[in-house]
Amino acid sequence: MVLPNWDAVYDYYRDHRPNRLLAWAAYALLGRRFVPRVGYAAGARDSLRTLIREDRRPLLIVMNHLSELDPYTVSAAAWRSELRPVIGRTRVLAKDELFTTSLRTKLDMMGGMPVFRGKDHGSDAVGASSNRLLDTCAERMARGDSIALFPEGTVNNSPDLSHLLPLNGGVGQIADRARRLGAKPAVVTLGLSYGPHANPSKEQVRSASFHFGPPIRNLPSEPAEITALVQRALQDAVDHAVEAW
Repeated sequence: MVLPNWDAVYDYYRDHRPNRLLAWAAYALLGRRFVPRVGYAAGARDSLRTLIREDRRPLLIVMNHLSELDPYTVSAAAWRSELRPVIGRTRVLAKDELFTTSLRTKLDMMGGMPVFRGKDHGSDAVGASSNRLLDTCAERMARGDSIALFPEGTVNNSPDLSHLLPLNGGVGQIADRARRLGAKPAVVTLGLSYGPHANPSKEQVRSASFHFGPPIRNLPSEPAEITALVQRALQDAVDHAVEAW
């Protein structure tokens, strides 16, 4: 799982499917271990249920990033929310270094897919791998799978954790490329807050506040416009998560 082998890495994750029963068990365990509070914008819960169970639309699930512990709390929130049916059918993007540790088996089981980040390897080194990652995400969505990611690309360590960092353009590219392959992706924004806690402990994240914004069914025509729309929508979801804390 190293950058020079990125082509083989994404060949594998283009087709890899986790065992859904094992994935459900892992998410259920985190759902019991953590007790996040999950809220929805008006009509968002019914709309999300319809997208998943009736329309069968692939979701592009975007979340703000506050802590290295976020994957645990987000997984718990997924289990305790309308996202439960897409567990095991969602690829979750995570930094590649995690896949070189003993966590690799668990990450694969829970739908993880590695990202080779420019901040870790240098922007020139990751150019081709990043393009392949975007194509792989689009291919998975065209097959009906969902994608979950932290589009800020890194943990937010700014003085004001309630304000999003600028989003990476990849979120717009994934949606656009999936659409070009015939998919009809819908964006789901999931705002997260740990209240006043910067660098929170495991105990402090147990009761995280989450807020689902209204799912976005109709996306702009250009990737940059999609990214800008997601920035505004995710910020609104974060504002509500902070308020609910």
